[in-house]
Amino acid sequence: MLKGKNAIVTGSTSGIGLAIAHALAAEGCNVLLNGFGDKAAISALVNELQQKYRVNVDYSPADMTKPKDIVDMVAMGERMFGSVDILVNNAGIQFTAPVDQFPAEKWDAIIAINLSASFHGIRAALPGMKKRNYGRIINIASVHGLVASENKCAYVAAKHGLIGLTKVVALENGDYDISCSAICPGWVHTPLVEKQVQDKAKAENITPEEATKEMLGEKQAMKRFTHPEQIGGLVVFLCGDAAATMTGAPVIIDGGWTAQ
Repeated sequence: MLKGKNAIVTGSTSGIGLAIAHALAAEGCNVLLNGFGDKAAISALVNELQQKYRVNVDYSPADMTKPKDIVDMVAMGERMFGSVDILVNNAGIQFTAPVDQFPAEKWDAIIAINLSASFHGIRAALPGMKKRNYGRIINIASVHGLVASENKCAYVAAKHGLIGLTKVVALENGDYDISCSAICPGWVHTPLVEKQVQDKAKAENITPEEATKEMLGEKQAMKRFTHPEQIGGLVVFLCGDAAATMTGAPVIIDGGWTAQ
């Protein structure tokens, strides 16, 4: 469905971002990966995607806290592939603490990576998209862009801001066939979350299955995780013809979290 399109996916060397990269490549999309990790492991990822899906794949080590790196990454995508048709802003970090105990440097880092990086990427990609009258921008937000939780002030602020940015980009660029959407997941089963499950099970002397149900049951009607591959499938849908007029809105995949 996306054969010949070219995508950048930030934070795509693991977790949700890597699942998105796989999903796009499976549809024939060339992909520029981005993220931190072992050099040999990243090289193996590039080779795996190329061989499995027969598409062009490369990697940018751009640091999402550095605007120049982000601009250079978009320029690299345009230079290598000829265009950047799809931009998925997925890179993100987390830190938890009460507001009055929240380290200022952690606030700055979370705002930089979870919000400002998306602005810099979108700003760099838009001129080319407008010139070609086509673009799909997908911001990986969170249910925390719609509701709050304690001890997550920076994350909640950044994700609320990301949804606001999504709306403005959509309003300004609709006439260029450029859509901008924000995916809002609830609990997603990633290695980081799996560690939380195991730690909870050990601390409370319960099974991992019981720990999972307790964790998810506090927020979600569905006591099961969303999987990264499902986020990847949703990204593919938003890039396709069926979603051509979906823009400026949060797309919620949260197991019923925000239905309360």
